[in-house]
Amino acid sequence: MKRIRLFVAYDGTAYHGWQIQPNAVTIESELNRAISDLVGCETMVIGASRTDAGVHSKGNVAVFDSDTKIPAEKIAGAINARLPEDIRIVKSDEVDLDWHPRHKDCRKTYEYRITMGKVQLPTQRLYSHFTYHDIDIEAMKAACGAFIGEHDFASLCAAGSQAESTVRTIYALEVENSLNEVVIRVTGNGFLYNMVRIIAGTLLDVGMGRKKPEDIKAILESCDRRKAGPTLPAKGLMLIGYEYN
Repeated sequence: MKRIRLFVAYDGTAYHGWQIQPNAVTIESELNRAISDLVGCETMVIGASRTDAGVHSKGNVAVFDSDTKIPAEKIAGAINARLPEDIRIVKSDEVDLDWHPRHKDCRKTYEYRITMGKVQLPTQRLYSHFTYHDIDIEAMKAACGAFIGEHDFASLCAAGSQAESTVRTIYALEVENSLNEVVIRVTGNGFLYNMVRIIAGTLLDVGMGRKKPEDIKAILESCDRRKAGPTLPAKGLMLIGYEYN
């Protein structure tokens, strides 16, 4: 028996998130189907991040156990041949049998994309949040520093979270822009339910003048979800990947 690690990229538009759900097609269910077909027995993956419906990924991580004789590095191609074209295994390798993608210290990076203008381009509609409003990019950049470090992020956590603690550490938060697109990139040791989408919504509020950069400190200290910005739509969110220690 060996444990195979997969780096998984997907367009989340057509799926009800990562996690298996009754009567719904998910990323996890498609992986389980393809891998079970490959190895000849029912096989279940363990995923690092249970992304929501509509969220995309360039590098989610999952593992499964199998006694297959296929070399670990060849498994990616064999699974891809059995997957729909909007899910792809970027890489596969072998890890220790006790290696668990959710129990290892790591840095996780997400990006959130916002486009602005008079008309949303059709090619951007599935992968970014659109606004007609002008955005003050410099104000958004000025607000980023207050998020960095270890904080109680209860005010940036959606209802329904099952996390035992709302304390997380943000290592980096950047806002970049080019032409009509703004990219918010955040790296942390973990994120609460909808936390990145709420960070993006709060920064957008700053960019639109609804909040000031200096308001962020008080928002975090309040631990009150009502003080922060809106939860932006899932389609603008992309899981970039993991860096494991």
